[in-house]
Amino acid sequence: MAWNYAPLWKSLIDRNMKRTDLLTTAKIYSQTLAKMGKNETVSMDALGRICQALNCKIQDIVEFVSDEENPQ
Repeated sequence: MAWNYAPLWKSLIDRNMKRTDLLTTAKIYSQTLAKMGKNETVSMDALGRICQALNCKIQDIVEFVSDEENPQ
């Protein structure tokens, strides 16, 4: 199982925001942003902060990729 944050990166581009803008707006840690850059898991709290800051739903920032779609 894996996570893909491509919807978040696209959303930031559409909003003309940089990743550093997201850090301050959503009040998340740089380590969280680094994990997201590697498509690693992050806390629901961090995802909630991002959704609140961007006024969006969770499916607008992350998608689940099953093992069948992402063979190891």
